[in-house]
Amino acid sequence: MSTGRFPTLYPLAAACALLFASAPTLADERADWPEEVLLGTASLGGTYQVYGDGLVTRLIDELGIDAVSQATGGPYHNMTLVHTGESELGLVTLGPARELWDGEAEFAPGEEMRDVRALFPMYQTPFHVVTLAGSGIESIADLSGKRVGVGPMGGTCAAYWPQFLEALGVEDVHLQYADANHLADYLTSRLSDAFAFCAGLPIRAFERLERRRDVHMFGLTEQEQSTLLDAFPVSAFEIPADTYASMDAPHASVSFWNFAIGHKDLPESFVYELMKLVLDHPDAMMEIHPAAIETRAEHLDKNGVIWFHPGAVRYYEEQGLEVPVEMLPPEMRPDEDADDEDASDTDD
Repeated sequence: MSTGRFPTLYPLAAACALLFASAPTLADERADWPEEVLLGTASLGGTYQVYGDGLVTRLIDELGIDAVSQATGGPYHNMTLVHTGESELGLVTLGPARELWDGEAEFAPGEEMRDVRALFPMYQTPFHVVTLAGSGIESIADLSGKRVGVGPMGGTCAAYWPQFLEALGVEDVHLQYADANHLADYLTSRLSDAFAFCAGLPIRAFERLERRRDVHMFGLTEQEQSTLLDAFPVSAFEIPADTYASMDAPHASVSFWNFAIGHKDLPESFVYELMKLVLDHPDAMMEIHPAAIETRAEHLDKNGVIWFHPGAVRYYEEQGLEVPVEMLPPEMRPDEDADDEDASDTDD
């Protein structure tokens, strides 16, 4: 009888031994993970807030790590928070990120914020305008002399809409700064004439507006789009006609790509697991927000600004994707490139 039982017990005992032997290894991999992760998003009612809240929930549920999303002023603020180590993670558009990376931001001239690393691509941020139906505002040119909400101070929209309007010859605009939800309320209360914003589509504040009021949405003319493409580091974008119920045709626009960022000292194993959590599960990310349809590893080439984190590089390489040498962090480059970079860069 005993001879019949032991062959079964031996494999079972071996499997248990293997399991217990591997447990310390798994624990060791997480030993240097942060106890809590803070993720900088943006204003309430914008896509960053929705995307960030959903990502934090997944970090808690799937990786078992304490995570908190923080409403911020947007990309400029997030880049600063991550660079200084006040936040472990953040969301940025590459236009503002480039200014801060190169030390060209007006509020921090000469300060190159290079303790930041790129993680994964999120989606594109197009620029769009909504007004109340019957306002008489039908186009960008009609914004002259009007009260126009452009998002919170420090955000991408608030930084670039004034520049765009100036480049397009729109004068005497009375700019209003607040978060997306407040600016939507300003419009319905007729405290604003128009709400010019930028975020991943669909913009929740725009959807809320058209549920409450008859609205008119518009983008750019072909000439306006061409002018902005020549003057700014943006890409051409077409807002699909079915984005909102109030649209009956596509709208021309321009856009910036968005990327998640992290501090350069985050453990490689943590960033690698974060990359897998996001990029290996596209359906789960799209349940958070439809804009996540563009959250795909192959869009890593849209980042030509911020060096990638080693944990992100590891993930991309395992997917058969190549990170350009110039986008590798200095410690991962061939010796001669790393030495050159170290000699010229005092922040890393």
